[in-house]
Amino acid sequence: MKFGTLYAYWVRDWGADYCELVKKVKAAGFDVIEVGAGDLVKMSDEELKRLSDAAKSLGLEISANLGPPRDKDISSADPAIREAGVKFLCDIMHQMVKIDCGILIGALYNCWPYDFGDLDKESLWKRAVEGMQRVGDEADRLGITIALEVLNRFETILLTDAAEGVKFCEDVGRKSVKVLLDTFHMNIEEDNIPDAIRSTGSWLAHLHVGEGNRKLPGMGHLDWFAIGKALRDISFDGMVVMEPFMRSGGSVGKDIKVWRDLSNGASDEEMDSMIANSLVFLRGAFAR
Repeated sequence: MKFGTLYAYWVRDWGADYCELVKKVKAAGFDVIEVGAGDLVKMSDEELKRLSDAAKSLGLEISANLGPPRDKDISSADPAIREAGVKFLCDIMHQMVKIDCGILIGALYNCWPYDFGDLDKESLWKRAVEGMQRVGDEADRLGITIALEVLNRFETILLTDAAEGVKFCEDVGRKSVKVLLDTFHMNIEEDNIPDAIRSTGSWLAHLHVGEGNRKLPGMGHLDWFAIGKALRDISFDGMVVMEPFMRSGGSVGKDIKVWRDLSNGASDEEMDSMIANSLVFLRGAFAR
């Protein structure tokens, strides 16, 4: 397993100077930085090279995270929006190739956050499968893995537990399209988190970790030793990426619904120390 973190731990608004943040990610002891996939299509080849060089110089790998906007939703009833969504995801993957980023993750089958305006799940599912088949064909061609994030009932209508994640990927039927589980969402939806991991088995390509209130692993009630045992049981060797959200304010706090400071007023230096300590704890829990 390789351990990483989403860049947004350190910022209050989406988007960042990734060339600076890779230094913090490395200093905390991580192997992977997870960047905003939508930012990649806004970057020039020169900017992409700077990011790639900065990560490689520190021995970091890159994963790309996306919640598609409403006008690029491959499950939309509007054919033009679906077409724009497929093109957007494919454009992102072409940029990923330039920085040797091999995995695109997120709720790519829908828009995020979902507005729940369309509750016809059967039709949404069918359109999302058809769109993801086209995206999966391009991912297969490029050698990129797509990990579809299973969310909770308050953020999507489609994939809300591990079983739905596996069923959707089976329906898509592309070797590149697999499942992402997230312990925050699983804490809401699953009867038993370790069992859900085991039932996902080889479909699991990526894991997001965070406590049930989105704090850092080790700061809440989740049984990380049992989760680690389940990962070992299925011989999981993918990326384990923290997705903590501790500070309120800005577009990050608004979208994630962080309405109070979960860091207890931590300084920037204390935030750095907390995530480094959490990584030490998690590595130990998952190794046993």
